[in-house]
Amino acid sequence: MAEDVLAAIRALAPSLRERAAEAEELRRVPDTSVKELEDTGFFQLLQPKAFGGRAADPLVFYSAVKEIAKACGSTGWVASVVGVHPWHVALYDPRAQQEVWGRDPKTRIASSYAPTGKATAVDGGFRLSGRWHFSSGCDHARWALLGCLVPDGEGRPVDMRTFLVPRSEYRIDDVWDTVGLRGTGSNDVVVEDVFVPDHRALSFGPVTALKVPGHELNPEPLYRLPYAGVFTTTISTPILGIAEGAYESYAEATRQRFRVSYGQKVAEDPFAQVRIARAASDIDAAWLQLSRNMGEMYALARSGAELPMELRIRTRRDQVRATERAVAAVDLLMENAGGSAMRTAPNPVQRAWRDAHTGRGHAANDPERALVMYGQCALGIDTQDTMA
Repeated sequence: MAEDVLAAIRALAPSLRERAAEAEELRRVPDTSVKELEDTGFFQLLQPKAFGGRAADPLVFYSAVKEIAKACGSTGWVASVVGVHPWHVALYDPRAQQEVWGRDPKTRIASSYAPTGKATAVDGGFRLSGRWHFSSGCDHARWALLGCLVPDGEGRPVDMRTFLVPRSEYRIDDVWDTVGLRGTGSNDVVVEDVFVPDHRALSFGPVTALKVPGHELNPEPLYRLPYAGVFTTTISTPILGIAEGAYESYAEATRQRFRVSYGQKVAEDPFAQVRIARAASDIDAAWLQLSRNMGEMYALARSGAELPMELRIRTRRDQVRATERAVAAVDLLMENAGGSAMRTAPNPVQRAWRDAHTGRGHAANDPERALVMYGQCALGIDTQDTMA
């Protein structure tokens, strides 16, 4: 059962927490952690049953991500991003899925969706070249999903596709050296004039319309969910887990902390208590909204009902607000963590503060764009957003 995976993740969390500093030092998730996550079955949660996966309730997946990120933000981020890619590959032509998982159903996939490369249509497929940034966990993957605009004969972009490329046809440039999420190994993927067949180039049009080639092989309701809802929740959930981890670490340290300047135990300071309450409320509110939306979408998918655009847009609204609330919660705690939290020696609240703010910079966490879209929908203004 998928719930067994979640239980195994919770049992594994202390080991992941112990390696958080190692992940930062390596600038990638330790191989031991990836192997332990693999052994729990985590990476197969969203993988189709046709290739040995569980096609599980997405809330089990996101709950597991949150537990991992509580222990180590970088590991949670990589687990979330790499863990969701089987869902995307399940939407592809069955031939592409066979190429990825046919020999090894435990094959992992990385990604970089920003369309920074160049694709040229040729007979039977495309020639692909370019450099893609921020490919989290790419060192632990054997395939990559790479976004690219496809032009017409006059060079005008007419389509957005995601190209599935094997590890033998791209290189990884080690460029990841950041303040936060240091352990994610979000390096550059470089492709130099590689042929990608048509069946490994999936357009966003069918993905948004929820009518993709992969439905022929994978009828499970999981693959009837909208891309934007699945992927943006994949970005917010580890940030929320980071905030939960910071909250627990802060509360534990505060029980023992003494503020010399006031001659007072910090735990007895009512202002510190208020910060704890505010942070806890923001974290709870964020998770309640994320889980509500995903639960409603999955229930509709299971029943075969249409997913209303209002729900899809609400999911985007609550996703960006979840990130905002998580970052605000960490800020509240960090501001009252004392000077010792600013030392360069590892401190879990400081690490969470750096990780949450770094994760906030992801393109999925653009609050103004998502909130304007929701406001237009609520006011009856006709709007089309291809990522909803």
